[in-house]
Amino acid sequence: MATTLTLASTPDAAPAPSPEYRAWRTREQRRRYWILGTQALLLALFLALWEVLARTHLVNPLLTSYPSALWPAFQDLLRNGDLLGHTWATLKATLIGFTLSMAIGVAVAAGLWWSGFANKVLDPFLVVANAMPKIAFVPIFYIWLGSDYSVYGMAVAIAVFVTIMVIYEGFQGIDPNKIKLARTFGASRAQVLRLVVLPGSVPTLIAALKMNIGLALVGVIVGEFQSANAGLGFLILNGSQVFKLNIVMTAIVVLGVLSGLMYLGIARIEAALSRRYA
Repeated sequence: MATTLTLASTPDAAPAPSPEYRAWRTREQRRRYWILGTQALLLALFLALWEVLARTHLVNPLLTSYPSALWPAFQDLLRNGDLLGHTWATLKATLIGFTLSMAIGVAVAAGLWWSGFANKVLDPFLVVANAMPKIAFVPIFYIWLGSDYSVYGMAVAIAVFVTIMVIYEGFQGIDPNKIKLARTFGASRAQVLRLVVLPGSVPTLIAALKMNIGLALVGVIVGEFQSANAGLGFLILNGSQVFKLNIVMTAIVVLGVLSGLMYLGIARIEAALSRRYA
């Protein structure tokens, strides 16, 4: 009897996963390993092909360098302290431009959603501003903001208009029945925006994050090409001017690694938001 009472008072244990579920998890894990392995294989094949083509002079190694020559250049730049300083300058400018672009993009998109009149007035201007070649603004930003801050201006200029349009389209795609239901229960327009539109636009916001980080980095590199005295873009330009392709290719590889790390950061944000707003 005592045993029966004890068992009855014990909380129900979680049910064991079914064989079908375990098999599905095994397949998914195997598939993930295959994807990672294939990605690593493609990268290794690319590096091997690059090395072989340059070593056999099927391509001019003076113009392309080759992977085994980049390691000494990387060590030299790292030892001199140039690489870390230039990488940090590019990363800092990218993160600042990315943050500003997202903040401005969300705020302006919310304003356009709030006021249909403002959307009708500003829509053609946003389209034209997005279509304009932003590199034309480099001299203007240099005059207005100086060599240090013009890079931030370029990052924002390249990223912000696309961000506004993408996020606004996401806001417009919210189910109108959800908005109508919230208004029926007495929600104000601000509450609808905060409780319905923003949470419902999480996939769009994630897409904007992924797109914006790349655009901000492009803007930073363009700005560094034109007016900066530090950063990976400056290192690439300076190396090409003195025909040191090892430095140029090393900076490009570091730029690729930096892009990958920022992508992983965005992926972590995506996973956190997806769990919260699933």
